This record gives sequence, structure tokens and C-alpha cells, in this order.
Amino acid sequence: MNNVNDTAAVKYARVPTQHTYNDDVFPQIVVNNDNCKTVADTVEFVKANQAELEAQLAKAGALLFRGFPIDSAETFDVFSAGFGYPNFTYQESLSNAVRINFTERVFTANEAPKDVEIFLHHEMAQTPISPSKLFFFCQYAADEGGATPLCRSDKLFEALKAENPELARDFKEKGLKYTTTMPAANDANSGQGRSWKSTLSVESVEEAEAKLQELGYSWQWMDDGSLKAITPVLPAVIELDDGSETFYNQLIAAYMGWKGVRENPSSAITFGDDSAIPKEGLERVAELSEDFTFDLEWQDGDVAIVDNYRAMHGRRPYSGDRKRVVLVALVASER
Repeated sequence: MNNVNDTAAVKYARVPTQHTYNDDVFPQIVVNNDNCKTVADTVEFVKANQAELEAQLAKAGALLFRGFPIDSAETFDVFSAGFGYPNFTYQESLSNAVRINFTERVFTANEAPKDVEIFLHHEMAQTPISPSKLFFFCQYAADEGGATPLCRSDKLFEALKAENPELARDFKEKGLKYTTTMPAANDANSGQGRSWKSTLSVESVEEAEAKLQELGYSWQWMDDGSLKAITPVLPAVIELDDGSETFYNQLIAAYMGWKGVRENPSSAITFGDDSAIPKEGLERVAELSEDFTFDLEWQDGDVAIVDNYRAMHGRRPYSGDRKRVVLVALVASER
């Protein structure tokens, strides 16, 4: 890391792989100004500089905090709570990922096996309820691999509009529907292995159907006890406060990572009017995303804040004897 700049009490750093968009860097990297010796010092630093940090996050889409005294789920909980944002718990989410809670606020980012890639997505954009910001904490980095790719979705959609305005318009105007199958019991070997009881926070078929109806889903019970659920029409594109448009969805993750979707995309994703999304369009979106993706190579103690509206994230596979441990805390939606 090099070229450290001091702006008031906030010190920024640059790395060669950062992206630059109109003189803004992605992600912005904040380093300890040597005054943060404890987590309490760090919370005071956040409170004293919150307006600046939030302005940087709004422009960059992601902030990385490096060199701060965050070393456990408990200190991460204190740090993330220090921003004063409304909490969004795993229990109240509709996430299909299997997670393990450490505190009410803090849980594992994903329990999928280390050789499974989790492709780019906006957190829970395939559900009617999604968080506005994500806090990630790297307690233990992997021996090899395990980076978190971060993609600027506003820049991706800008490029898509320039290259294929008709497809971009279809995404914006038609929206999307997602079809997911929730197993009868948790399957930790799948990135989408959370059971329907856990996902919906229910105990019975009757409670599940009432919850689905309330949220606008349609559904079908399968012979093996799993639940096939189809969302109401959800956005593929949203407009941000600065007037920019962002490609806010789970299309890349669904197409690249969900079982059987590359062979038959309409089995899981369609336009909101139930028409098929062109497969070549999905392929191109995945290719284009690579131009706007930064791989966050974790170091122990790193904390990242991601604007879930402006930036997608994922997980690269990893290897080695050391277990990669990345924890997350979510912020309730502001929309």
C-alpha cells in the first residue's frame, strides 16, 4: 500500500489495482491515523468523521478500513453499531444462504464450501426485502484465494446502455422475476441451501403460505418437501439519489451459479412479464461486469462497507488449511 494522504483525521491509501472513475477511486481505502488504539477509539473516530466517510461511501460504493483494532465478532459488532444505522438481522431476511450467527447483528457471510464460487450479486436483490449497506469483517484470510470481488453496478449499467440500449431498456422497464427452490432442510453444501422454514421464519406449511402471499409470491410444493417460490416483479434497475442508474439484481449470480440456469435461464430468471431474457444478453452482462470489478484481497482485521445499491459483491474460491472467516452485518433498507 502506498501514497497515503491525510485529509483532516481521515487517512486514505492507494493500491495499484484500485479503479478510478471521474477522479473518484473504487474502493476508497481508509487506514488507521495512529490514534485508534482500541475499538472505542475507532468508534469515536467514526463518529467524528461520519459525514466525510458517508460522502466517500456514496461516491465510491465501497470503503475498506485497514489497520484498525477490529479482531473478533464482538469488536466488529461494536464497530458496525457505531455508525448508528438500523440493524437488519439474518433472521428477518429472505436470504437463501446458510449462515451462522455470532451475535444478533453479526453472522457468517456464507457457509458454502471453499471451492464454490459465489458470483456477483446485490445482497437479497432477488427478494422484496433487501439491506441498504453491508459490513464485511475479515477475521481470518485464506491461505490462498478467497477475495471478495466488488463491482460498480452503476458503471456496468452505463456500459450496457451504450452497447445494447434495447436490452438495457427491457431490464429497466420490465423488471425481473426469480424462481428459487428452498429445501426442506438446510443444505450447507449449497450457496442457496437455507430451508424454507428458516428462510421464511415459519414452522408450518400454513405459515409459509401466509408469508408468501403477504409478500406477493406464487409457489408450488414439491414431492420431496421443498418449496418452489416465484417472486413478484422486482426491479432490475434502480435510480440512485445522484440520478445515476444501477443494475440492481441477482442476474449474474443466478445465471453463473444457480444450478441448471446456464442451460435453461428461464427456470430461475425471466423478465417481469414472464418473457425469456436472451441468453446472449446474460452472457454479455457477466462479461461486462469484469471491467468494473475490483478483487478485495483480504488481510486479517480488514472491514469493508459496501453500498448495496451501487456495488455488487461475491466470493472467489479459496484453498489451504486456514479456514477463511468473513463475517457480515447488514443495514436495513432506506427505500
